[in-house]
Parts: sequence; structure tokens; C-alpha cells
Amino acid sequence: MFVGLLIGIIAVLPVLFPGKQLFIDNFWVMFGFLAGITYVAYMLVDIGIKRDPEVGIMAIMGSIAVKMIFCMAFVLIYSIKTKGIGTVFLLNFFSLYLLFSVFEVYCLLRNLRHQNLK
Repeated sequence: MFVGLLIGIIAVLPVLFPGKQLFIDNFWVMFGFLAGITYVAYMLVDIGIKRDPEVGIMAIMGSIAVKMIFCMAFVLIYSIKTKGIGTVFLLNFFSLYLLFSVFEVYCLLRNLRHQNLK
């Protein structure tokens, strides 16, 4: 549902601001990468929390660190291939990274709260 909401917002923004470059050319590649890495990190932490709830926060922090390393590698590869990073890329990347990270942490902490009530 969250990804669908983001796709809807992204589809409407060029209509609201015509004539301005809001997104990089390979925006959907970046969106897919961040959505995929967030999904994998979420699933791994969710499995870890269900196996041993005591290490839930450490699993969340570990997944965020691994996700950040993969994202730094993505930025490095992108900057090597495109010869320079513009402000549009930086705004696109960091806004998506922040939104996906907030969503991941919110869902995981909500799952931890449900386990603490048991």
C-alpha cells in the first residue's frame, strides 16, 4: 500500500509542476532498488524478530546499516556511470531513502509493540 501511494504521488507531481525536471532519467530504477532493498531488509528483520524478540532493536539497527551500505554502493555506481551527481539526483535519492526508512522502522516498531503486549 505504501509503495502504491508513493507511485501515485510521483505520477501526480509532474502534472502539478509542468516544465520542471523533478526526477532523474533513471528514477524508476532507483525507486525499484530502494523498494527492493527495503522489502528484503524488512522481511529479514521480521523473521529475526519472530525467532527471538529479545534482539529486535539490534536486528532493526543492523538492517538499517546494511541497507545504508547497499545504498552508498548504489550512489557510487550511479555517480561513476553518469559523470557527476546533480541536485535532482540527490533530492530524489535522499527523499526516497528517508521515506522508505521511516516506513520500515514504523512497521517494525509496530510489530515489536504487538510482541511486547503478549
